[in-house]
Amino acid sequence: MGDIGRSRRVRDERCATMANEEEYEVEDFREGNKSSRGSRFNLIANELGLVAARARINLSRQSVLNGIKDLSDGPIHPDNRWYRAWTKFILIWALYSSFFTPFEFGFFRGLPENLFVLDIAGQIAFLLDIILHFFLAYRDPQTYRMVYKRTSIAIRYLKSSFLIDLLGCMPWDIIYKASGRKEEVRYLLWIRLYRVHKVTDFFRKMEKDIRINYLFTRIIKLIFVELYCTHTAACIFYYLATTLPREKEGYTWIGSLKLGDYSYSSFREIDLWKRYTTSMYFAIVTMATVGYGDIHAVNMREMIFIMIYVSFDMVLGAYLIGNTTALIVKGSKTEKFRDKMADVIKYMNRNKLERDLRNQIKGHLRLQYESTYTEAAVLQDIPISIRAKISQSLYLPYIENASLFKECSSEFINQIVIRLHEEFFLPGEVIMEQGNVVDQLYFVCHGVLEGIAIGEDGSEETVSLLEPNSSFGEISILCNIPQPYTVRVCELCRLLRLDKQSFSNILEIYFYDGRKVLNNLLEGKESNLRVKQLESDISFHIGRQEAELALRVNCAAYNGDFYQLKSLIRAGADPNKTDYDGRSPLA
Repeated sequence: MGDIGRSRRVRDERCATMANEEEYEVEDFREGNKSSRGSRFNLIANELGLVAARARINLSRQSVLNGIKDLSDGPIHPDNRWYRAWTKFILIWALYSSFFTPFEFGFFRGLPENLFVLDIAGQIAFLLDIILHFFLAYRDPQTYRMVYKRTSIAIRYLKSSFLIDLLGCMPWDIIYKASGRKEEVRYLLWIRLYRVHKVTDFFRKMEKDIRINYLFTRIIKLIFVELYCTHTAACIFYYLATTLPREKEGYTWIGSLKLGDYSYSSFREIDLWKRYTTSMYFAIVTMATVGYGDIHAVNMREMIFIMIYVSFDMVLGAYLIGNTTALIVKGSKTEKFRDKMADVIKYMNRNKLERDLRNQIKGHLRLQYESTYTEAAVLQDIPISIRAKISQSLYLPYIENASLFKECSSEFINQIVIRLHEEFFLPGEVIMEQGNVVDQLYFVCHGVLEGIAIGEDGSEETVSLLEPNSSFGEISILCNIPQPYTVRVCELCRLLRLDKQSFSNILEIYFYDGRKVLNNLLEGKESNLRVKQLESDISFHIGRQEAELALRVNCAAYNGDFYQLKSLIRAGADPNKTDYDGRSPLA
């Protein structure tokens, strides 16, 4: 089991590295192809897997066998190169199915033999895709770690889209013929339109891929949306004409149509593509609300559908115009992400940063884009007093429950809360390294981290497990010593950061709470044998702080500064304490 786990992790890292290289290593490549129209199509063809002859992967017989073995060896990582090739293959079928389903519904009552074979081949491909989904590892949205447990993978898929995917693979054409050609059965064909989400996911990935021009990608997407909507409407227009009895087909939009001397009265006998072209013309003219008058609704059903279609077209037109405007303005969130990622990659390539560091930087940028990581920036224009109340409502429970601040005053805790900053970290990231100087104190809101002591021989020993309401970095900050152990993220973490300077300023004002913090620090470390070795450092720091406080009280008494003396005593200073020379204010 250990060997399997290690090999799986190695495969995971290898696949993730390949994915990162394919998606983001673009500096020289992009600069050389930025202005070439042909290169844009090459990139899309590359993304679709249509240029396998020039691909980086050598598709030899041995590599294919290794790929099949890799896919059959337990759960499949989403970035596995063979699974990525499969997704591009199934994308072509999804694109075909998305357009052919309305076409089949409107123009056919039972598929001809050549199209029937093609349809069965497509459904077999989607059945294989369903099987692969039961082995496809996924990233847990809470912990951000890959899940390889087969039962969890299967349950997740069964609860999501399994039923719709399975119904979409049913041979509805065969069922339609076997049921005596009942029209109700044909309506179940529309279940297959769920496959459109594979196409939209592809466009979403293309928009984030900085190798491909963003304007070009969005224009292609908008053209696809417009063509798909008009194509579907054209198929429905023709379907409405075919549902009437043959003797009443003259009372339909196409049966009553005359273009010059040409009549469509026997439209069922006209060539298929001519009928489709006529339907598309009607759908596009109606969508554009040009209204030439050569084609129009004839019966009540057609009028009702046109009213619905034109109402939908108003929404579609607003969507197309809004997206076109956004392209000109260049203010979308995705475009800002692409620009930022491109600049970061140029910086990393120029300075030749190491692979692990590059992956961490890109992971943070993706997390920042996909999550609410930047919500704090929205509050920058809000007054400080309101921001303080927001911080108290969001972060106060975590600070109150932290063992470091046990029995501290509410005023002290409130001062801590309003100076906190929220941060997210991905699994595997090292937040603090052993031996480094630390300038931040962290509190755990969500997720799990581990404290690791690294020996001189490089061996690692887990000294603590940091869960919600835990803190780290306090030993280094309070005792002014290097960080005693490394802190590494186990699960996706939401942390609250407090800067050292802000913390020190608060401790200078609240002496009594500062002493409690040190005592809590000393008590909290007694349960850990490794960190207990720092007890002398903590005790020494406590004694030094008490001596400094006694010296300040003596100075205030000697100078007759009763206001300062009252403030120090009110803050928790003990007038009976003596300084390094044995003197006290009462002596």
